[in-house]
Amino acid sequence: MPAAASPPVDSLPGGVIPGSDAAPAFVSRADPASPIPVLIAVPHAGRLYPPALVAAMRDPARAALRLEDRLADSLGEAVAVATGAALVVARAPRAMIDLNRAADDIDWDMVDGGARDAAERNPTPGRRARSGLGVVPRRLPGLGEVWRRRLPRAELEARIAGIHVPYHARVGAELDRLRARWGAALLLDLHSMPPLGKGDGRGGAAEFVIGDRFGASCDGGLVGAAFAHFADAGRRCTHNRPYAGGYALDRHAAPRRGLHALQLEVDRRSYLDPAWREPGAGFAATVALLAGLVRRLAAETALLGNGATSWPVAAE
Repeated sequence: MPAAASPPVDSLPGGVIPGSDAAPAFVSRADPASPIPVLIAVPHAGRLYPPALVAAMRDPARAALRLEDRLADSLGEAVAVATGAALVVARAPRAMIDLNRAADDIDWDMVDGGARDAAERNPTPGRRARSGLGVVPRRLPGLGEVWRRRLPRAELEARIAGIHVPYHARVGAELDRLRARWGAALLLDLHSMPPLGKGDGRGGAAEFVIGDRFGASCDGGLVGAAFAHFADAGRRCTHNRPYAGGYALDRHAAPRRGLHALQLEVDRRSYLDPAWREPGAGFAATVALLAGLVRRLAAETALLGNGATSWPVAAE
């Protein structure tokens, strides 16, 4: 009897969550044959909370639910299976470290002892850190301070070294691998968002937001293809407002070198139950819609890799 064939997809853990029993900070999966030039990354859906982290939070249940892109990892995994896209999914929670922020976007007032000197303290901290949502979230609107105590410096350094650095190294390496095969690669940074307005998500407020750093992170033809896909499906979508993309796009996008990146925000009502905790009635339909989007973007990215002329830039 012949031996069973090995699975075509390689699954590889990476990093480590400090305070856990060596749990991986993220998992990546990729078909070595790279059937399409797309990488789906999900940085904000991690749900592995070490006990010490939970104990340090003032209201862990509410804060975790507010910070997480709840079950966006399940969306990303299902779409990757359906399309053959490569995948990198964070397992570390956003409460521990925000992978869509720069490692130096730190609110030093929340760190025990603060910055060592003026050179280390960024003289112009990012808007996110000032608002309480730096690389380690500090406060949430309507909820206030997330933590019971200041963060020890050693914990901050362990989170950056164990989670942030290896996660972005893996994303970068996977994009380089896809570009080497196809001539171009696309990062789809997948997030979820609270509703932008009232209604059922199908009328009125947009269900999806496409961010491209106001044109800096992606070829305009890919943006146009994304808008066309949602329009063909009768779904409402906006461009860069209120979410234009963050650190992941700034770090990994280089359109002139064939590295393109889009951030996609999905209304949580589209795929979760009314409590925003478990998959809802729309989960399968949302997976099918996003799988169609990935296939369409993959075809356009492959054309870019072959030197084809892109579409005109889409209007907002």
